[in-house]
Amino acid sequence: MSLQLLTPPASEPVGLADAKTHLKLDTSDDDALVTTLITAARARAEWHTGRAFVTQHWRLRLDAWPADGVAEIPLPPLVSVEEVAVTDASNIRTVLDPAVYRIDIASEPGRVIFNDRPASLRRRDGLEIAFTAGYGDAGAVPAPVKEAILEIVADLYGHRGDGDDPVGLTGQALLAPYRIFKL
Repeated sequence: MSLQLLTPPASEPVGLADAKTHLKLDTSDDDALVTTLITAARARAEWHTGRAFVTQHWRLRLDAWPADGVAEIPLPPLVSVEEVAVTDASNIRTVLDPAVYRIDIASEPGRVIFNDRPASLRRRDGLEIAFTAGYGDAGAVPAPVKEAILEIVADLYGHRGDGDDPVGLTGQALLAPYRIFKL
């Protein structure tokens, strides 16, 4: 399995002004650093939870056909699936007709449920699913997630170069309800 980011978020869930207020910064001396830390904090929070926060477009590649005919789409919430394609053993790529599968966006993670499977699939990256994930724009991101991002920014800002875990206990507690676990 591999994931490729096709289109990153258009904006961050937390703005520079909010981060500076949270950090109690009155000058613009560290604006570039804080902006970078916001992006890093969002990425770290997404990794920690296994979610996408602001709308982003991805491509999932699978090496094998799902044994049960169900492909789980990482990075919930799943918004849509734009394309499902298969590449056969002869390296011929075919975009599947949406009639041969259905999309389950209600589950977390979302799923693509196939009616049947193609006759052959190449050994590596034979199944590709292009999808959109995230809560929507920055305003749609849940408030506890935004607060966790601010906490991570504060931890990163306060411990630059220390090598400490960038998600402190407060950030972890705020992100806990959003974390995806596999059973």
